[in-house]
Amino acid sequence: MSGSGNDFILVDNRSKQIPDEQMIPLAKGLCRRMVSVGADGLIFIEPSAHYDFKWRFFNADGSEAEMCGNGGRCTARFAFLEGIAPSPMTFETLAGPIQAWVDGPTVKLQLTQPKDLRLDQSIAIDGKTIPFDFLNTGVPHTLIWVEDMENLDVTGLGRTIRFHDHFKPAGTNVNFLQLDSFGRLVVRTYERGVEGETLACGTGAVAAAGVAFFKGKLSSPVRVRTRGGEVLTVHLDGQAGQKIDRVYLQGAVRLVFQGEVFAEALND
Repeated sequence: MSGSGNDFILVDNRSKQIPDEQMIPLAKGLCRRMVSVGADGLIFIEPSAHYDFKWRFFNADGSEAEMCGNGGRCTARFAFLEGIAPSPMTFETLAGPIQAWVDGPTVKLQLTQPKDLRLDQSIAIDGKTIPFDFLNTGVPHTLIWVEDMENLDVTGLGRTIRFHDHFKPAGTNVNFLQLDSFGRLVVRTYERGVEGETLACGTGAVAAAGVAFFKGKLSSPVRVRTRGGEVLTVHLDGQAGQKIDRVYLQGAVRLVFQGEVFAEALND
């Protein structure tokens, strides 16, 4: 499935056929592009004692993430199509319970309460001072306003910031932001766990919209144009300069294919 260019492999594992110890090797093996299925992440749907279901989300490098906005939207539509959960639904993640509404290909997701807002911070890189904002929308996001988005070295600069001592031990996702002439927020993201630029990042879009909203640059709903060209809509409750309450991520989700994976997909 694809959510605004973020692509994921989804597995109905409610029968627990795939044990926990196989999940990391499967994520590393199946998410490799060119030699296997290829994806930004691998998602398992499992039983939950308190909600419609629980997910386990693994990045392409095998690391388990607390939350992923676009992955969450894909998961909600998959669960709805497979009859696993109705709309609205609530599912369990490491970041807390997530509620979702499915309307055809469009999915609206309520993320967990944003936290750890830090504005007008700075770090030193190669003798230069880099100003940034920070917001955790289920996972940590560093946000940097730029003037020239197209000629930006997202991978190089993003990797340097992602592994900077300032953000250890967890590291950070890195988002570069710019307002376009249509009043939209343009975002490019270096994703922790994928370790490269992705075509979209749902929690990054929400973090970017949250900071722009708090600083009074944009009002809700905020339209966010991803690197893949799709536009996500972020709805925010709160008051500029004072607080950010509930946040919602809305956009289309694409079902690409369903099938079997052969053992050769895991060959080195």
